Amino acid sequence: MLDDHGDFRTQFVREPSGLRRNPALVLNADFRPLSYYPLSLWPWQEAIKAVFLDRVQIIAEYDEVVRSQRHSIRIPSVVVLKDYVKPQKRAAFTRFNLFLRDEFCCQYCGARGDLTFDHVVPRSRGGVTSWENVVAACSPCNLKKANKSLKNSGMRLRRPARRPTPEEMHAAGRRFPPNHLHESWMDFLYWDTELDS
Repeated sequence: MLDDHGDFRTQFVREPSGLRRNPALVLNADFRPLSYYPLSLWPWQEAIKAVFLDRVQIIAEYDEVVRSQRHSIRIPSVVVLKDYVKPQKRAAFTRFNLFLRDEFCCQYCGARGDLTFDHVVPRSRGGVTSWENVVAACSPCNLKKANKSLKNSGMRLRRPARRPTPEEMHAAGRRFPPNHLHESWMDFLYWDTELDS
């Protein structure tokens, strides 16, 4: 929920259950999405609340209308913040962001699907839980490596584990568009898809 005390501008919905019908794409004041993955979306109720609080401008609308006793408004499909939100200076170290950094594939064999994470230097050998020491791994590779060092396991990383920049996380997010993209959003989203020749 948006509230008057917190920073409403970056509280977008990560769970699809809140976005079943008519979500609004939230753009920063520079007309770029606040986030690509997860895509910065608000439920329609939050978008309308932000309109009435004069925090956003409506750029595009759905055909559906909601009514109160005094007002009738078409549901916003794209809104832009009136105040610019500075991008985060660092990417949060979360399980989801780790998988996104590693493009949802095992950093040992390249498999996709049922992923877990692995400490490159095992915790039993003093390894810490950090961007620089944790990678996405499939269960078979994780079991094979166990608590051995890379050298002793005979395994190699596809690329070194390192802290990504927020720009790199945005770029990674653009490579994984969500299942549903409303047509009114397309002018504001730049997914890395192959261009028609």
